[in-house]
Amino acid sequence: MPKKTELHAAATGRAPGRDTAEDHAEADLHLLTQAIYSQYSYDFRDYAGASQKRRVIKALAQLGYPTIPALQAAVAQDPVVFMQLLQYLTIPVSEMFRDPTFFLALRQQVMPVLHTYPSLKIWVAGCSTGEEVYSLAILLREEGLLDRSLIYATDINPKSLAKARKGIFSLSSIQGHTANYHAAGGRQVFSDYYTAAYEAAVFDKSLRDNVTFADHSLATDSVFSEIQLVLCRNVLIYFNKKLQDRALGLFHESLSLRGFMGLGSKESIDFSSYATRFEPLDRPERIFRKLED
Repeated sequence: MPKKTELHAAATGRAPGRDTAEDHAEADLHLLTQAIYSQYSYDFRDYAGASQKRRVIKALAQLGYPTIPALQAAVAQDPVVFMQLLQYLTIPVSEMFRDPTFFLALRQQVMPVLHTYPSLKIWVAGCSTGEEVYSLAILLREEGLLDRSLIYATDINPKSLAKARKGIFSLSSIQGHTANYHAAGGRQVFSDYYTAAYEAAVFDKSLRDNVTFADHSLATDSVFSEIQLVLCRNVLIYFNKKLQDRALGLFHESLSLRGFMGLGSKESIDFSSYATRFEPLDRPERIFRKLED
């Protein structure tokens, strides 16, 4: 008589034992994120499972650990290993003026309204290594708004924040950044904003004079004081629905009435608890406006 696993395989087209292996992997991943939260207070428990699993598997291969439990044991014993793993869990990858039409929409539709405020507070959540922060600072300068703006740039990865504070990026990426800048409606010569030295582009220090870089977790921390614009682009896609709702709640509570929120090109609020509390200003570019307190 066929075994139960063989019958299941015949019914699903999967090899016997595959479900068990996947279940074990998910359980191991849950234990890893729980251990990280307990020991380091970094909360990855509500990050999207499939994406998180891919990143942990990549970390296993590149850091040289055979299994998730082996990695968990190393993380528990050595904060250096945890910091190595954090670089995989947080995906510190970005580019300047990413999705140029988004920044063009900011320039054309949001900046005219921000001009009506005597001072501005802006939050860039999940700022990674800072490319989006410098992009926004350049945009604000060209619109005559940078001097009266305070920008909170936050992330949970201390290495990413340290790089963002320096404002030094590889020259090999500048050609792409320059093309994005011009497509976003840039009004100057992009090279005026940085100095090239030793294969690196060092961005003008004055661009970050009004920027406060800070550690902040959308999973565990609270809101900022009243702000007029929040950007959180290509971060929510890595969260499950529960954590997406928490993050949107933080943004809604932080924003002043009729304040603006910008999300990533693959992100939406349509099925969130906050779908009716924002209105789309530019739906294709994922720019929304707060409707109510």
